Amino acid sequence: VFLLWWFFIGFFSFLLQVLNEKKLQEVDSLWKEFETPEKANKIVKLKHFEKFQDTTEALAASTALVEGKLSKNLKKILKKIVAKDAHEQLAVADAKLGGVIKDKLNLSCIHSPMVIELMRGIRSQIEGLITGLPAREMAAMCLGLAHSLSRYKLKFSPDKVDTMIIQAISLLDDLDKELNNYIMRCREWYGWHFPELGKIITDNLTYCKCVRKVGDRSNFASSDVSDILPEEIEEDVKAAAEISMGTEVSEEDINNIIHLCDQVIEISEYRTQLYDYLKNRMMAIAPNLTVMVGELVGARLIAHAGSLLNLAKHPASTVQLLGAEKALFRALKTKRDTPKFGLIYHASLVGQTNAKNKGKISRMLAAKTALTIRYDALGEDTSAEMGAENRLKVETRLRLLEERGIRRISGTGKALAKTDKYQNKSEVKVFDPSGDSTLPAVSKKRKIQEMEEQDTEVVVKAKKFKAEMKEETTKEDDEPVKKRKKKKDKAKQAEEEELLSEEPPTSPTVEVR
Repeated sequence: VFLLWWFFIGFFSFLLQVLNEKKLQEVDSLWKEFETPEKANKIVKLKHFEKFQDTTEALAASTALVEGKLSKNLKKILKKIVAKDAHEQLAVADAKLGGVIKDKLNLSCIHSPMVIELMRGIRSQIEGLITGLPAREMAAMCLGLAHSLSRYKLKFSPDKVDTMIIQAISLLDDLDKELNNYIMRCREWYGWHFPELGKIITDNLTYCKCVRKVGDRSNFASSDVSDILPEEIEEDVKAAAEISMGTEVSEEDINNIIHLCDQVIEISEYRTQLYDYLKNRMMAIAPNLTVMVGELVGARLIAHAGSLLNLAKHPASTVQLLGAEKALFRALKTKRDTPKFGLIYHASLVGQTNAKNKGKISRMLAAKTALTIRYDALGEDTSAEMGAENRLKVETRLRLLEERGIRRISGTGKALAKTDKYQNKSEVKVFDPSGDSTLPAVSKKRKIQEMEEQDTEVVVKAKKFKAEMKEETTKEDDEPVKKRKKKKDKAKQAEEEELLSEEPPTSPTVEVR
């Protein structure tokens, strides 16, 4: 007889006992035994039933079961069963959980396709096997525990830590904008007092540190800034401070400028700390994406898509154009060329190529990046080997485009491709010396004779054409005259016929003697 542990997604747990083991051998037809509650009660019956005290206890038991661990309640129940029915076997749906039960309680467990079919049948007839529970209450308990379990998974899921990356990269961009505004204001403000310092010191952070330490430009001669500036630049600053054309400012103005410099230095230090944090988080969550395009570009891609999982759903063509949506739709609307890259343009592999090959490299980089994103989002491995291999392939392709070499890209990109021996098939062309002569090939007399003959031919043709035109015009003029004569003759004939018809008949004359 099999004993079956079954954990129902609700606020209770129960144990079922198998009554007829022979019918379990036919796995394909086992579903027929669970078509009705009456048939199901002939196969299994309720052995033990226990209710959880509250939602927390049910949530703890369900999470332990999902993770393949042995909860306290399950351990107590199984110990009671082992004490009573030690010879029985336990059918479990999770092989990992069965191994834990066998190790801790020394209870034989079974996991097979038959057990899975049995679980499916019990799930379909659970209301008939456990009496006294209305269907509405059971559905409410299932829904409540499902919501609690979902909240627990979302709270502790490592996939949701990418929200930290989104917030960090957004804050990093905001800090860059604020730093630029603060530094521009500091240079412009202190430039009224010492304008030459801005041209000598180009680094913004060094400029603010120098202004904070010295203050008024008259103090440069007596102050030591060797810990901030090199010796050559320090001498130039001191020499420029003596002959500066800046205006004099009060001590209160200098204090406000120094306070602004303190803000710039603090924000710069915090930005460096935030960048290190972002770098570590990216290597922990998306190591392959970080290897392919870098921390900043990878974080911006995740932030633009909303999450790492959403980014994994995008095809390579979308990854290539993320961040260039406005340019894409503008090009489609105006029927012009579409953009070739978006945020991926800032990747180091695209930046180190020439302008001619940027489109090809960005397309290949986007294809490999899409693979690494899916590997990071859906894979269980946390190593960056796949990203390193794909980056090597892109770099090999980049060298091939730049050097026009004959190395192949497939595999590791180290082997030389087999090529045929080059044979020159150029055609030999003979020089035509006739093009070098500037003298006319025909004499002048012959040319004049030809011109005269041509003129005579033209004159004869013109005369013939005029004669033909005259003949045509005369024919056209004669035709209407002939027609008129014919009409007149016809009219005369008609009149004569009428006169003859009108004359009376004459009687024959008789001579009288």
